[in-house]
Amino acid sequence: MNPNLSLLQPYPFQKLRELFREVSPNPALTPVNLSIGEPKHATPALVTDALVANLAGLAQYPATQGSEALRSAAASWLSRRYGLRALDIQREILPVNGSREALFAFAQAVIDPSAGKPVVISPNPFYQIYEGAALLAGAEPYYVNCLADQRFQPDWASVPEAIWQRTQLVFVCSPGNPTGSVMSLNDWQDLFELSDRYGFVIASDECYSEIYFDTPPLGGLEAAATLGRDDFTNLVMFTSLSKRSNVPGMRSGFVAGDARVLEKFLLYRTYHGSAMSPAIQAASVAAWGDEAHVEHNRQLYAEKFAAVTPLIAQALDVSLPEASFYLWAKVPGDDAEFARELYREQHVTVLPGSFLARDAHGVNPGAGYIRIALVAPLADCLEAAHRVVAFARSRA
Repeated sequence: MNPNLSLLQPYPFQKLRELFREVSPNPALTPVNLSIGEPKHATPALVTDALVANLAGLAQYPATQGSEALRSAAASWLSRRYGLRALDIQREILPVNGSREALFAFAQAVIDPSAGKPVVISPNPFYQIYEGAALLAGAEPYYVNCLADQRFQPDWASVPEAIWQRTQLVFVCSPGNPTGSVMSLNDWQDLFELSDRYGFVIASDECYSEIYFDTPPLGGLEAAATLGRDDFTNLVMFTSLSKRSNVPGMRSGFVAGDARVLEKFLLYRTYHGSAMSPAIQAASVAAWGDEAHVEHNRQLYAEKFAAVTPLIAQALDVSLPEASFYLWAKVPGDDAEFARELYREQHVTVLPGSFLARDAHGVNPGAGYIRIALVAPLADCLEAAHRVVAFARSRA
């Protein structure tokens, strides 16, 4: 067996199950689960209708590159959303089966382990796929802490020169999971300059880009174009319909960016067997072509955040994120103990922040926080918020 499998750490939800293993939640209260970032809003009818209408496509083997219709829909969305030039749908866009599998596969295609021990840089806290992808590609993960005094953005200046020289891939997530922080144009410029200097590829995870409350978050390709980098050198963005269109079970997204990098990624995916079902492709075309359901989805989240954030702020240090559907709340004492006892006393499930991070440079930047996913209906989120406040006040 691949010896690197032994390096993989338990997934955050596996840790959560272990944390709750001998805990009996309050039987007098109905459960509210706000731990998992799984959208709960209704899937749009235009998507399900397109899926059903194209089931005949199941009789065909799909092409790894996807249909021209899907790549064109993705290119049109990029132009509308970010004001980009028309991307080359043959060379600069590639459908993927959701951003999760693509982020993992991308590292396997990018990393060259033949010259020493390559490094993959990840923000910390982070989406654990980044770490697993690095380890199974034979690379060494390096964690860059995202702390409150840095706007929860990676402190690139803290990375030693020796690490940069071995770095082949940098993962970024904007809007960030779990903090909701968004990279600024200056943040992007700093990262592009580092990429030019050291030659690493940037994988920009943007799956939360369409859940925001005011200004649409800046995207990686948008930042590159603004800075005169229209060829998207060493930059690939990853996006998904899961959060945008409430279809996590469809596993549909796309990547776009540097044609040279995507040429090799397409070759990898052809062997890997990563083609998207024709029925899913047709439903995806419908989803990328419509914004009305996205605006409605965004409004539902805005209503929940407007109601819940000030309520929880009565007892915990928390504020409205720039984007995403998470609250990143500071709690008194140990975050895992807080989550466990909240579950025991109030039957509310949240995710300890330390489960989303690693001890790095003398600190676990997730310690002392909980991640609250406002994915449940408004009434459930409000009920959970009242219970969180009551619990926090009982421990004050």
